[in-house]
Amino acid sequence: MSNRQQLEHAASTLIDPQARELAAHVCWERLDVPVADDYPVVRKGTGPLVLMLHGFDSCHLEFRRLAPLLIADHSLVIPDLYGFGFSPRHPGANEGPEAVMIHLAALLANLPQDQPIGVIGASMGGAVAMELARRHPTRIDRLLLLSPAGLDGKPMPVPPLLDQLGVWFLGRPGVRRGLCRQAFADPDTSVGPAELEIASLPLQVPGWGPSLAAFARSGGFAACGAPLPSQTLQVLWGNQDRILRAPQKRAAQELLGSRLKFVDQCGHLPHLDQAELVAQRWRALEAC
Repeated sequence: MSNRQQLEHAASTLIDPQARELAAHVCWERLDVPVADDYPVVRKGTGPLVLMLHGFDSCHLEFRRLAPLLIADHSLVIPDLYGFGFSPRHPGANEGPEAVMIHLAALLANLPQDQPIGVIGASMGGAVAMELARRHPTRIDRLLLLSPAGLDGKPMPVPPLLDQLGVWFLGRPGVRRGLCRQAFADPDTSVGPAELEIASLPLQVPGWGPSLAAFARSGGFAACGAPLPSQTLQVLWGNQDRILRAPQKRAAQELLGSRLKFVDQCGHLPHLDQAELVAQRWRALEAC
């Protein structure tokens, strides 16, 4: 099946009803860059614009629990980042951070130009949000980052052959299951067939392996934290985060200071472990 057919199938068959609902609101927007094609993005609701950016090797369904809490009074825009999720893959096309940013710049150009945009970025999406805010300071007015990855360090391109090994590793069912469990604060109660199903969806998209390998060769997102963007900014970090390690936590504390808030009973996915709290923090940020 094509990526579009797979998403249409998921919208009617996924175990999680919130995931089905979100998938059903995907539209396909024609963008000319990085490669001219139709790209998936959720457009739902009315009110202030909120752009939601998912993490590495994930998709828009990551926001299945947060979106219903904001939809009543926000206009949500939730794309699959270029090269991830259900986005079309293009053999031989450039993959990596710059392609992701070019894709998002094209998406911003399709949004109302007279409205400020708030951004919620999770994991790698947090690094993407920081870079996007620096590049578009007049469009984006506030950011909420959820366990952001890629704020420190430096790009580390994965050599050929090792990139293929990494893809093979990430495609193993046992590895996929283990990473899914590791991302939640309490996997025994939070991770079941519905979560595992969603975590495995990207593997079925045509071109998943070559695209992920190309992204790994690019070095990915790193050192995206400094300089801090000028916009209003807050960061939530789960106390039970087992994906981001102690050195990354210390680097975030040094960079962010009082902007960084720790959340208990929360792993690497605050928008899934503590969706109501995230929605409350977003509304408080809007009131600033």
